Amino acid sequence: MKKLLALLAFAIGTAAPLAHASESSISLDHFPAHKLKSLPALQNGAKLFVNYCLNCHATSAMRYNRLQELGLTPEQISESLLFSSTKVGDLMTIAAKPADQKVWFGAPPPDLSLTARSRSSPSGSGASWIYTYLRSFYRDAERPTGWNNTVFANVNMPHVLWELQGARTLTQEETKKVADPATKSEKWARVTTTWDEFGVKTVKQDALPEGGHYHEGIGRIDWKALEPDKARAYDEQIADIVAYMSWVAEPVLSTRYRLGVIVLMFLGVFSVLAWGLNRAYWKNIK
Repeated sequence: MKKLLALLAFAIGTAAPLAHASESSISLDHFPAHKLKSLPALQNGAKLFVNYCLNCHATSAMRYNRLQELGLTPEQISESLLFSSTKVGDLMTIAAKPADQKVWFGAPPPDLSLTARSRSSPSGSGASWIYTYLRSFYRDAERPTGWNNTVFANVNMPHVLWELQGARTLTQEETKKVADPATKSEKWARVTTTWDEFGVKTVKQDALPEGGHYHEGIGRIDWKALEPDKARAYDEQIADIVAYMSWVAEPVLSTRYRLGVIVLMFLGVFSVLAWGLNRAYWKNIK
């Protein structure tokens, strides 16, 4: 028994730092959770998801007819969300084969049924991760797709929603060691990289004073929207998509919360009754 407990303690102790090391140091934007309670937002998110995401990403744990829980009728689902011979009762799958997608994209796009839950981490909720990720694409002429992402560097996914977001530029500061041709060694520098609206990169290096205590990592990230109105509307649309994906990951979330409140209230009343009964049993016992 002692050996078993020691083995479990060792496993937990070694797994914890590994899990921590695998976490990204990105700062996630907070997903506006009020969208989860808005039927218009969820319906718009479903429409955007089907039009822009369902071509490559399946949500095979969901059926079209469950969208009736979002206030849509079978007729509305059939007319607005079905574009092939798919039936309202079918699973939300895609026609593309994983083998073909691997050739096209380098890897099959993942099923998104549970992404809003699986992406949860100490950095934030899965919804916040998706919300930040879908708003962190930038033009990068050096990538095969022409796009890159600050949350998921060198991702194979292109920015399929770029027309909704509009053009913008990115400036990123990073502290790291760079080669010094004069001394044939490395020195600490602040590297400022700018990508314009066409993905052309400009790099500027500023040497840091010697003797300082520096750590490699990305510091400031500045976005400049060249079409501010489109960018603001895009953020709202992304919030709707994320709200819908969160609902897909757990359609009974609101029901679970409501039942949880009822159960806690019951336990509270039961505790009072149990305390009173206990007091009545023991009042004549000294």
